[in-house]
Amino acid sequence: QVQLVESGGGLVQAGGSLRLSCAASGRAFSLYAMGWFRQAPGEEREFVAALSRSGAATYYADSVKGRFTASRDNAKNTMYLQMNSLKPEDTAVYYCAATMRVGILRQAYDYNYWGQGTQVTVSS
Repeated sequence: QVQLVESGGGLVQAGGSLRLSCAASGRAFSLYAMGWFRQAPGEEREFVAALSRSGAATYYADSVKGRFTASRDNAKNTMYLQMNSLKPEDTAVYYCAATMRVGILRQAYDYNYWGQGTQVTVSS
């Protein structure tokens, strides 16, 4: 099993930046493919980014491509989401997720482990 804890959320003006972190504990972090998802009020949880076990391969939702960068440091058991050029529509609770399935996974049902989420609010 792995436990996930997100941090780094907050309130930022449109055009600003935030960096989210996802700290993992438990079994070897490098065994897990990882993902970022978000959920706005009244909306379904949506895919943001996914990383392979090594972090060499990444995939992004079209809505964040070119603005967000996901990375991981397996030595530190931590995954990151650098968010630049933030827009009000990026406002949501952001979740990190882990799975032992292989590949770049974009569906929430592919992930077995979830953090508690961190709130990101972008003001206009």
